[in-house]
Amino acid sequence: MAIAKTSVEQWAVLAAVVDAGGFAQAAQALNRSQSAVSYAVARLQDSLGLPLLVVEGRKSVLTSYGHTLLARARNLIKDLDTLEQLARSLKQGWEPQLNLVVDAAFPRPRLLGIIAELQHSCPRTQIQLADVVLSGAEDAITGGSADVVVTSRVPAGYLGDWLLDVTFVAVARPDHALFQIERELTTDDLVRHVQAVVRDSGTQHPRDEGWLGAERRFTVSSMEASLATILAGLAYAWLPEHLLTDLLKSGALRRLPLAAGGSRNVALHIVLARPELLGPAGRAAVEAFHRHVHP
Repeated sequence: MAIAKTSVEQWAVLAAVVDAGGFAQAAQALNRSQSAVSYAVARLQDSLGLPLLVVEGRKSVLTSYGHTLLARARNLIKDLDTLEQLARSLKQGWEPQLNLVVDAAFPRPRLLGIIAELQHSCPRTQIQLADVVLSGAEDAITGGSADVVVTSRVPAGYLGDWLLDVTFVAVARPDHALFQIERELTTDDLVRHVQAVVRDSGTQHPRDEGWLGAERRFTVSSMEASLATILAGLAYAWLPEHLLTDLLKSGALRRLPLAAGGSRNVALHIVLARPELLGPAGRAAVEAFHRHVHP
């Protein structure tokens, strides 16, 4: 077997120079001297006999060779990082920390039951839980910042298992002006009143979902804030039905009598952001989600 002329470390340094925007910035990011960074890139180019970077003005940019080779090298860098993380996980046994990212539409009582079970079965694992809205779950998957994610949309290139459908229902307080219209409501009626909307928590590719045709919106950061807004009589909204059961029974809220679109279903899926790194606590979390949703 031939011995490689280059190292993954050299490719990682090159990637840092490109991502940080220069040798000085890469040196700071890597906590190395600028001369060490420059030397690593120079050795890499000498070993290959190809120019990977050229200077344009005050900035070093990739050559066509550099673009092609670094794209392949990034996979090697990622694979090595994954391998080292797996080794650390195997050494420790149970994961020291489990990162769960869950769409805010997932029923809270079931989620708390899952967390309670994990605290009992994985006592040595610190559980980090984050509630997200819309594309926030997708960011956690593609960014690799979570272990187990519950999401309403599975990003391309990943696999997910269906967990459950959540029904969103259009509601308002009984004294809302919309209930004074003595017929089925249309979008022409809704557009004249304030709609409460939960802000997408994602930053990479934020998106909207559902009907958003109101001329005036009241944007909040959580389902609970949206519900509080509705209960205060400030707006109407579509909210998860499981949040509304007691309030609808008591008459504190009423379903809007829409001619169409009074409810919609959102499918939630469970996704492993990095399945190759899943440890025993992660597997326990996946099993708990399925068991609590499909007893």
